Amino acid sequence: MAEAVALGEEARGTTAPGANVGCVIVRDGELVGSGMTQPGGRPHAEAAALEAAGERARGATIYTTLEPCAHVSTRGPACAALLVAAQPARVVSALRDPDPRTDGAGFERLKAAGIAVEVGVGAEGAERSLAGFLTRTRLGRPYVTLKLALSIDGKIALPSGESKWITGVEARQHVHLERARADMILVGRGTYNADAPNLDVRLPGLEHRSPRRALLTRGEPVEGWTTLSSPEAIYDLHDVNDLLVEGGSGAASAFLTADLVDRLLIYRAPLLIGEGKSSVGYIGLTNLADAHQRWTFAESRGLGMDRLEVYERTR
Repeated sequence: MAEAVALGEEARGTTAPGANVGCVIVRDGELVGSGMTQPGGRPHAEAAALEAAGERARGATIYTTLEPCAHVSTRGPACAALLVAAQPARVVSALRDPDPRTDGAGFERLKAAGIAVEVGVGAEGAERSLAGFLTRTRLGRPYVTLKLALSIDGKIALPSGESKWITGVEARQHVHLERARADMILVGRGTYNADAPNLDVRLPGLEHRSPRRALLTRGEPVEGWTTLSSPEAIYDLHDVNDLLVEGGSGAASAFLTADLVDRLLIYRAPLLIGEGKSSVGYIGLTNLADAHQRWTFAESRGLGMDRLEVYERTR
């Protein structure tokens, strides 16, 4: 299942509004087929893996990060039907699909055809990889990641506004990888006016993965950018699974105040700024008790001289 999750993660940022699923087919201990959801959402991961496996899928075990779809679509056949035709011995899925068009119907279709079904293997990793699709399906909005590049003392810039560069090359490269995994990237009007950011992906081989750009503003729109008048406007982004909020302090504060941040990426540089611009402003807290237990530490790693800390919203 770990390999299936990795394949699905590779597809993240290319499949919205569909799910970025990974699928692996194993027969007699040998990998005979694998696939991921293709750009634009079709073909699905199971279809790609079955095509690669061919007749070797019969009697095999199929690992997929999400329940095979059961609904009819003009864009392609239901994966549950493809699996029934391929006749594997067993299908192992990490998660049940919350899409009401499937939501258990895929599993029932497999069971009715005599195929063994197991659910829940590798669920934690699949939940993280599919967080965008799952959040949009369950809550009607994208999964929101807020990125902050900070000094040790929590500043994002000098009093003059100078902020290039707080973090080093390795941390900035990781940010570009996060951009490649997002469907849309957002900044506030202040950041746009001060930096005129391109917000593109500049990693070799991933330049084509630059996400759509969005501007949080009630002012004039910018050609080629999606305008959001408020954080709550993300509920209208029906074709966005993963939204990356990059800055600045105003946009970060607005999304935190609205409680619409699901994950924090904090890139912390080993330097002290002292007086300078804070990472966020007022976010609606009136007492410390409300601040506790809101965030769960997920991971930490070194990136050159810097350190990445990841936190997930406890809901």
